[in-house]
Amino acid sequence: MFRQVTAGLERYFEFRRLNTNWKTEILAGVTTFITMAYIVFVNPSILKDAGMPVAAVFTATCLSAAFATILMGAFARYPIALAPGMGLNAYFTYTVVKGMGVPWETALGAVFLSGVAFLILTLVGIRQWIIAAIPAELYAAVSAGIGLFIAFIGLRNAGIVKADPATLVSMGNLREPNTALAVFGILTIAALRAWNVRAAILIGILSTTLVGAVAGLVHWQPQSYGWSDLSGTMLHLDVRGAAGLGLLEIVFVFLFVDLFDNVGTLMAVTKKAGLLDKDNRIPRVNRILFTDATATIAGSLLGTTTVVSYIECAAGVAAGGRSGVTSVVTGLLFVATLFAAPLMGAIPSAATAPALIVVGGLMMSALAEIAWDDATVAVPAFLTLVTIPLTFSIANGLAWGIISYVLLHLVRGRARQVPWAAYVLAVLLLIRFVYIGGRT
Repeated sequence: MFRQVTAGLERYFEFRRLNTNWKTEILAGVTTFITMAYIVFVNPSILKDAGMPVAAVFTATCLSAAFATILMGAFARYPIALAPGMGLNAYFTYTVVKGMGVPWETALGAVFLSGVAFLILTLVGIRQWIIAAIPAELYAAVSAGIGLFIAFIGLRNAGIVKADPATLVSMGNLREPNTALAVFGILTIAALRAWNVRAAILIGILSTTLVGAVAGLVHWQPQSYGWSDLSGTMLHLDVRGAAGLGLLEIVFVFLFVDLFDNVGTLMAVTKKAGLLDKDNRIPRVNRILFTDATATIAGSLLGTTTVVSYIECAAGVAAGGRSGVTSVVTGLLFVATLFAAPLMGAIPSAATAPALIVVGGLMMSALAEIAWDDATVAVPAFLTLVTIPLTFSIANGLAWGIISYVLLHLVRGRARQVPWAAYVLAVLLLIRFVYIGGRT
């Protein structure tokens, strides 16, 4: 009976076609989880500044990430993990709630409305139309740009680079214990990958945590969280208040940023995993987009901000994850986190930052696919590549790439080579820059 069940699951998740197995998929799921597990602690720390109860947000974060990621794995069958998005949670707290004085309940209502808008746009095919409008030449640039983005985040979290008022960024203090620990982690993962160890990233994270514990650099305060804590945020959203005319811009920002950040992440991860079809498109994209929209609605009902696809799932892909089993494993671990929160707090950022840096470097290989001798392709690719990390926004990078791609093809007399949908998208993006100045 057990063999029949596992054989059926292997057929459903297409193990043979994807050349994968249970061991690889489970390892990849664990790797993805450990790389992005920081969100269960970071998200509550940000949303508490909006006046939201920490314990409730912690529980909502775990449950929304678990629901969305398991749905992505079981329904869409992709190794893509989802959780409340970084950046959007900061916008929610510091711009909407603290800056505009909007109650957090009303702001959650705006998140809910943006999720409903996602779902409608998906059902009528507009989101799929937007994805199809993005030129294939920009796929590689987005993948590499996100690689730079997450590598920069990793370098910052590790303390290897730091803010500087004169030069914007500069070298950090490599003698600082946590920074030195992160450097050890980078070298460990790199050495293991040089020896073709499939679990290099996971082993690197765990060994760095162990070394940090021995050196006295791992500190955390155990806390217990339970299902009952969710009552502090669940169903507290104010949809009627969010539907007011004055908050439509907020709904639009949640909608726009989530849309393009997800598109960028999907392109990068599916490309890295080799899951694109022969036309460089994403199979079963409808299921992916339906999962994304449903996840945002569920997250707002539970009491957290917009749920998005996480680029950190590239770590699981690098560890060999190819099927939806990777996501199912990651989602189950988010549920387990509710019962093992004190242990998760033991993993320092100095241990996860090296994984982001190494994975970011691996994603740069996509640059070899760009025709750098053709300016109509090279310039948009370059603008996409550098704008993503320098503006801390995948959405901005995509916008610059699409607009410049369309304009350069027009100037060069290659207008017919550009999908007509790309022209519409470019105009909308220009309007977006004029209206909100690209601040998101």
